[in-house]
Amino acid sequence: MGKHLELKAADGHTLAAYLAEPAGKPRGAVIVIQEIFGVNSHIRAVADGYAADGYLAIAPALFDRAQRGVEYGYTPEDIQKGFALKNASDIDHALKDVAAALAQVSHAGKVGIVGYCWGGYVSWMAACRLDGLACAAPYYGGGTTTAEAIAERPKCAVMSHYADRDMHIPMDGVQQFTAAHPEVTVHVYAADHGFNCDQRGSWDAAAAKLARSRTLAFFQAQIG
Repeated sequence: MGKHLELKAADGHTLAAYLAEPAGKPRGAVIVIQEIFGVNSHIRAVADGYAADGYLAIAPALFDRAQRGVEYGYTPEDIQKGFALKNASDIDHALKDVAAALAQVSHAGKVGIVGYCWGGYVSWMAACRLDGLACAAPYYGGGTTTAEAIAERPKCAVMSHYADRDMHIPMDGVQQFTAAHPEVTVHVYAADHGFNCDQRGSWDAAAAKLARSRTLAFFQAQIG
């Protein structure tokens, strides 16, 4: 069970975050970036999971600039509300908030970032634009296969996870991303968008387990 705290971004904005601490000395830190549903019970569980694996895990509430305390579920109505907040969010502001989370946990050692859905896009952009990250693991990042995102260049090691039945991210876009970034490890799963989330109908236990094992091995190699 983690705890809630407040972070302050470089522009003075104050945002909430969920912090999950490991039982012993951290082997490093992991920033967990939300889907379009806020820092809900699933995202907190993801952070708890990385803490159980020995990392200091933090999940910043990136929607706080538009609406504080967002914790949506996965109904069609929640999806509509989540998309509205995502569309109202600015990547530059989001990266300021990620940087605040990075500053909060950097004392633990090397820091990696993992993100899901919109958070996958944010984690990719953080890998490209922020200093101080050891690695990034975007999951089905909507927006990562646009021409603008593909033109970015990562400053750290990246492992990206995609799904071949993802209607939000066409496979031709994934192929373009892969061709443009031979330095990035790309995995594609026989699954749908959101396959990592056990609260969604698209959850795929086998794909989620395999992706997580790969991500953990990646973090162990890059962070410790």
